[in-house]
Amino acid sequence: MQLLNRFFAVVIDEIDRHRGLVNKFQGDASLAIFGAPNHLDRPEDQALAAARAIAERLANEVPECPAGIGVASGQVVAGNVGANERFEYTVIGEPVNQAARLCELAKSHPGQLLATADTVRGATEHESALWSLGEVVTLRGHDQQTRLASPVQAG
Repeated sequence: MQLLNRFFAVVIDEIDRHRGLVNKFQGDASLAIFGAPNHLDRPEDQALAAARAIAERLANEVPECPAGIGVASGQVVAGNVGANERFEYTVIGEPVNQAARLCELAKSHPGQLLATADTVRGATEHESALWSLGEVVTLRGHDQQTRLASPVQAG
């Protein structure tokens, strides 16, 4: 539990710092939302910057707990789901599924961080310059191909 708490402390800190919302935890995974319910002018910038910061901090601060990080953007349905006794704010849609699949792929990718090229293209020039477009893949459970992007490696 202590290891997971250290891991999630980094995740929560960076999501908060980049004005996102940690929506849920499931085992050793989390879902973060940028741009809902709080409006952001460029949610792609915030999400990509947070992901880069999380990847760097986890590698330095919690190296014994490798994580795959996936970032996708687009239209989702956002709102409260549940019953009178228990509501939960959530997001549903293709970008949520894409991000989950990218997390799986990222675990075996250098840097352990992947985003969709569409997300990078939706970011400002400053943020998108920090990313490199890569291969085209078909994500599990998807018919259409997705171009991957990963952070430009320093050095």
